[in-house]
Parts: sequence; C-alpha cells; structure tokens
Amino acid sequence: MSQSIEALVERLAAPILEEEGCELVDVEFKREGRSWYLRLYIDKEGGVDIEDCSRVSERLSARLDEVDPIPQAYFLEVSSPGAERPLTKPRHFHWAVGKTVHVTTREPLDRQNVFQGYLTAFDGQTLTIEDLDDEEKVYTIPYDKVAKARLLVVWD
Repeated sequence: MSQSIEALVERLAAPILEEEGCELVDVEFKREGRSWYLRLYIDKEGGVDIEDCSRVSERLSARLDEVDPIPQAYFLEVSSPGAERPLTKPRHFHWAVGKTVHVTTREPLDRQNVFQGYLTAFDGQTLTIEDLDDEEKVYTIPYDKVAKARLLVVWD
C-alpha cells in the first residue's frame, strides 16, 4: 500500500515542485514506532533552504488535505536530501557522474559488495566507478545489482 501512496504523492507534488523550481529526490511513507511519516526529499540547483522546504510543505499539505489519499494519521516532513544524498533513480546516477559515491551491491562482485570512488560514467545499465584509494582500479557495476547508493563526502 505504501508504494501506491508514494507514487500518488509524487504525482501530487510534481506541479508544486515545478512551480517552486525544485526537484523531487525521493518520497518515503513509513511507520516508525506508532507513527507514520510521509517524507519528501527535495533539491534544486544551488540547494534548498528552509523557506523552500516550508513553502513546499504548506502547499503539499493543503493539496493532500483536499485529496485525502492517506487513511491513517501521519507527519509530513519536507527536507533536503543532505550532503550525502541517496541515489535511488537512474536520473540520480546520471546527475552524480563526476562525483564521489558509496555503492553497496545486493551480492558480492569480485568478492566485495561495498564500493567507494568517483562515478565516472553511467549508461543507464552500468555504473563505472574509479576506486577512491587506487585510481588504477575501476569497477563496473550493473545497475540492477545496486542495493543502496549515495553521494560520499570526502574530507581532505
């Protein structure tokens, strides 16, 4: 059920985000303890600020009240995905080319399932990652083997 709620919220949020100049990074609808949370992670060129999140939250809340698609009580949270934003869709990987990433695979590839490095290419099917510590090592990871991925902040 939450998958269909997430898809519906994504559709309802799309025009609001477009008008606000933001993009939807991810939607989560999940139970934590006794409470349900509807979380939207948004971003835009140059990053989002508290005012962006507040405007989107107010407008989306009003729209959700009109449509009332969620039967249970929930908390709505709208925020930035953060510096180590998750990469959950193909468009996120295209955007992240040239950036440092942390990728975990569903099963080991070359006897490892955690990869950190520079995402040098993504063709829609395969990620190419240059190892963070050894630029001679290059990993090719099938997109369908990715369990989790996020940007990686590297402190010099």
